[in-house]
Amino acid sequence: MIREQRLTEVLVEVADSLTDDFDVIDFLQQLSVRCMELLNVAAVGIMLADSDNTLQTIAASDEHTRLLELFAQQHAQGPCVDCYNSGTARININLTDWTVAAKWPQFAVQAQDTGFVTANALPLRLRGRTIGSMGLFQTDPEPLTASDLTLAQALADVATIAILQQRTLAHSELERGQLQYALTSRIVLEQVKGILAERWNTSVDDAFNALRTYARSHSYQLTSLAREIVDGTFDTNQIPRAANGERK
Repeated sequence: MIREQRLTEVLVEVADSLTDDFDVIDFLQQLSVRCMELLNVAAVGIMLADSDNTLQTIAASDEHTRLLELFAQQHAQGPCVDCYNSGTARININLTDWTVAAKWPQFAVQAQDTGFVTANALPLRLRGRTIGSMGLFQTDPEPLTASDLTLAQALADVATIAILQQRTLAHSELERGQLQYALTSRIVLEQVKGILAERWNTSVDDAFNALRTYARSHSYQLTSLAREIVDGTFDTNQIPRAANGERK
C-alpha cells in the first residue's frame, strides 16, 4: 500500500506542476527522490541534452557532490549517454562486469567507488524524439522487475512532461526555449550553491539543503530565489544557515 500511496503523491505533484508558478528544478529534484523510493534504488538522476547534444544533470535524488560528479561523468560515457543516443532503455547493467568496465572505464570505476554495482537508464522522450535520460543506480545486483521498469519509464515520461509543459508547445522554437530555460536554471542553482557554501564556509550539500528549506517554507520558487541571489537582489542573511553535516 505504501508504494500506491507514494505513486498517488507523485500524480498530485504532477497536477500541481500545471500551475503558472511551477518550479521545474524543484519538481524534478522531488520526482527523483520519489523514483528512488518507489523503485527501491539507491540513487536517481535526470539528465537533459543541451543544444550541443551533451547531457547535463538537471536533478538528482541527492545533491551530494560525489553523486553529482558521477552523473557529470556521463557527459561522455555511461548508460545515460547510450540511452540518449539510442533512444532505448539500458537496463540491469552489471557495473562490475569487465566488458562494462572496458566500454566505460572512467564511469565504471567512479560508479563502483561510489558503491553502485547495477545501473539502468530510461529515455526522456517527446513525440518520438529523445531529449535526455533518467539514470537509476543500485547498490545490490538484484535486477529491477518488469513492473518496476514499466513504472520507471512512466516516471521518466512524467519528467519529460514537467520539463516541457506540453500545453505551451505550439512551435518547436518554444520547445527549445523550455529546454534551455531548464538547463540555465540548473546552472544558476549550482552557482548559488557555491556562493552560499563559500559565504558560510560549509559544504555545497548543506548550502543546497538550507536554500531549498528556506524556499519551501516561504513559498518561494527555488529557481527564482537562486536567480535573485545571483542578481544581488536578495539578502542571503535571511536564510538560516545549516550547520555542517545537517540535513533538512
